[in-house]
Amino acid sequence: MTPPSSSSLRAGTALTYLLDVPARRERVTHVEHVPARQAGETRWPDWVDERLVTRWANHGISGLWPHQAEAANLVHDGLNVIIATGTASGKSLSYLVPALSSVLDGGTVLYLSPTKALAADQLRSLGELDLPELRAATFDGDTSFEERAWIRRHANYVLTNPDMLHRTLLPRHAQWSAFWRRLRVIVVDECHGYRGVFGSHVAQILRRLRRICARYGSRPTFLLSSATASEPGTFAMRLTGLQMAEVTTDASPRGATTFALWEPPLTGLRGEGGAPLRRPATAESADLLADLVIADVRTLAFVRSRRAAESVALTTRARLQDLVIDVGAPAELPDKVAAYRAGYLAEDRRKLEKALRSGDLLGLATTNALELGVDVSGLDAVLIAGWPGTRASLWQQAGRAGRDGQDALAVLIARDDPLDTYLVHHPDALFGRPVEAIVLDPDNPYVLGPHLCAAASEIPLTHDDLEVFGPATKQVLSDLVEAGLLRERATGWFWTSRDRATDLADIRGGGGAPVQLVETSTGRLLGTVDEPSAHMSVHTGAVYVHQGETFLVTELDLEAEVALLEAGTPEYTTFARDVTDISVIESLRSHPLGPGELHFGSVEVTSQVVSYIKRRAQSGELLGDESLDLPPRTLRTRAVWWTLPASAIAPLAGDGLDLGGAAHAAEHASIGLLPLFATCDRWDIGGVSTELHPDTGLLTVFVYDGHEGGAGFAERGYARARDWLTATREAIASCECERGCPSCIQSPKCGNGNEPLDKTGALRLLAVLLSIDPREA
Repeated sequence: MTPPSSSSLRAGTALTYLLDVPARRERVTHVEHVPARQAGETRWPDWVDERLVTRWANHGISGLWPHQAEAANLVHDGLNVIIATGTASGKSLSYLVPALSSVLDGGTVLYLSPTKALAADQLRSLGELDLPELRAATFDGDTSFEERAWIRRHANYVLTNPDMLHRTLLPRHAQWSAFWRRLRVIVVDECHGYRGVFGSHVAQILRRLRRICARYGSRPTFLLSSATASEPGTFAMRLTGLQMAEVTTDASPRGATTFALWEPPLTGLRGEGGAPLRRPATAESADLLADLVIADVRTLAFVRSRRAAESVALTTRARLQDLVIDVGAPAELPDKVAAYRAGYLAEDRRKLEKALRSGDLLGLATTNALELGVDVSGLDAVLIAGWPGTRASLWQQAGRAGRDGQDALAVLIARDDPLDTYLVHHPDALFGRPVEAIVLDPDNPYVLGPHLCAAASEIPLTHDDLEVFGPATKQVLSDLVEAGLLRERATGWFWTSRDRATDLADIRGGGGAPVQLVETSTGRLLGTVDEPSAHMSVHTGAVYVHQGETFLVTELDLEAEVALLEAGTPEYTTFARDVTDISVIESLRSHPLGPGELHFGSVEVTSQVVSYIKRRAQSGELLGDESLDLPPRTLRTRAVWWTLPASAIAPLAGDGLDLGGAAHAAEHASIGLLPLFATCDRWDIGGVSTELHPDTGLLTVFVYDGHEGGAGFAERGYARARDWLTATREAIASCECERGCPSCIQSPKCGNGNEPLDKTGALRLLAVLLSIDPREA
């Protein structure tokens, strides 16, 4: 393979270069060409201070594009606004202009981002302006005690995140009184990340923030920045509780993008007579990443998990090292590839971000931690290993390449997964379609209750606050009083405990304090894992990969919140297995669906990790199943479920189909396809199926939100059930396997080892439910 020049790659030949390997050509199922876009006219609003105009001119910025000016003018006029435009459309300048204008006028600014990396990147950009009046600082978990004191007294532009706002700034609001009194602008950056339960928590934190501002006499203007989203004004209003203007027309320049859909090849069967085995998307990504690095192409490879980020980086470096040995490639080539993910220590993340910006790194395998707007301009290509969950995330990740007006390559590499397989063979489901609406539910009582307690501990709640926190507030307050968490008096509601009220709200959904990962021999802190993930990823006996190093977990101590690891080189990988039971608490809505019924309501899910399996790393051969003794976890949430009466399924049983296996297969496939119809990820939801459920007395298939109180995903499934289940059946039917495979009915998260499954039975079962004649489907 002959590496092309950088200039020819920017002209759009990167895909041709990758396809110089003949065997790869049939893997591309579709190529979409997204044309370049010319820039709109630039100008500065007449109210912008000349000091700012001069400094931006020194950085080559001669004015604002029309969408930037529109958002800035709305904020200048005192209106709350959300700007929802594509990646690299200059959204940061939209809020920096009014924010810094407020600073020059004696005000303060609060900037919120979902990640520390993004805040650190924004601080760097602010520092480059060299504005004497600006005293900007990040306030996060890495900020020292001395720095925190200085920030409270002197900073006029504070960059933080919802976690610090929730746990520190709001509970200790009196220490920040001078800052609150002068607060003019609140920037909520990359707000499309605030969805589901996390978004619902952030919505209530922002309502608490509004109360604190009112307490000190300020009414700041909100400016929200988002990737392209459907109905952004409606979402922004649900997030903040305020009326919002929206800016959605993108007038920024954009190079052309070549977007390829890529399906890895089949490589054989899973054991004797097993299901077809497709090459993993991570292995395919590592090959492509290595080739692009060889060609001096700056590339991001987005993957779906921490483990995958480590695996892709490790495999890519190994391949490059082989080239150094075999053909005399430059010795430094393997060092130009790294992994980036959550769980790394702060100083490690900052080093990687700096190396990527400088070009010292050419290839980076990353989780969606770098999906957000950290400035890594100058990238040529993006590899996306697996469907990222939403069309909005897909375009956000693809948009990280092609900055500075360059042409770009984006490749979506399908995993062995029903939805991925469906999408690479149905490009019309991706291209030319609007992006999804962002789903959140601020009225979720499991979210609202803890934040009402936190708000009462900050300032006692009054009847006037009922409107601030939403229509569910009155009932939830009554429940909190009955539970003894709040005390009601004539003047309002009071927090009387000496405990920290903020401890009641687990805003990231981690389900407890993070588990620290400690290397036994050195005492070195490797990183952290949230408590629910610890059950699956760092149980005793697990193989864990960190920054290219492999470790064995010798002990998981949940009470001490620590996992002890030792370095090792096992020739196997581990996968946790769990068992799940579900009970119906209440059906809130239902309607007939074919001969059956569709329901949406409240359920209780009990799950327990009971064992882990070992598989040989190279072949996937099963080496053993080791039992575990971990406590069960109980979740009260919302679910969508469907039932079929015995009379409807009797013919299927008479034909010898396995009804339990059919329901199980339909459950797996429907979980795989729901992210196409709800703003969720497969890992945000779970499912249970049974031939005869004790609460319904019928064959029942459940799909539930994997978050306490629900996240709105199952409700979306209920609303789009016919479209969703029709696509599910189509995905199963179009798969080329005979008896079922990971591309249609097998699930990577199945606690039963994907047994039993009946592909033919699932097709028949869904045909009955949807009243489809299977001979005509």
